[in-house]
Amino acid sequence: MDAKRKIEIGKVYSAKVGGSWLPVRIDKSLGHGRYEGAAMPSGKTIKTCTDAIRGDGEGLDQWKARRTPKAQDPPAPAAPEKAQKVEKPRKPKAAAKKAQRTERKPSGLDAAVQVLAEAGEPLNTKTMVERMLAKGLWATGGKTPAATIYAAIIREIAVKGGQSRFRKTERGMFALAK
Repeated sequence: MDAKRKIEIGKVYSAKVGGSWLPVRIDKSLGHGRYEGAAMPSGKTIKTCTDAIRGDGEGLDQWKARRTPKAQDPPAPAAPEKAQKVEKPRKPKAAAKKAQRTERKPSGLDAAVQVLAEAGEPLNTKTMVERMLAKGLWATGGKTPAATIYAAIIREIAVKGGQSRFRKTERGMFALAK
């Protein structure tokens, strides 16, 4: 078992704060190995424990002297000059993406609206899906496409209310809202 470390008030230590090691001036002991201090140089008050403190501690003057560059130190070398870059005219990204887009197939709900419009009567989702797939209006690899369309229609009715494209006529049957 190690002997307890002696943390001195007023000295600067490295302390782990939020996953980073920062210099912290310890201002007071909170008891039971906990301390309150000021993160340097911001001065923000933090609380820490002995386990999260490293180093032997140094005076505030020593810490400040170590941070400031000395007068006899040569200045840092200047970065070499870079050749100027010639910029090419760019094509706007949105225009490039629009050019790449092709005519897309309607979504499952759009296809359901088309099927219901052609039928002219209420249909259940199983019948809707069979007609959508037969006409090539919608493609899916799902195991339960009727359940998918049913859930989407119910969600649209719940979210849009009176603005929905569908209305429920009876259990499991849907028609176009007029």
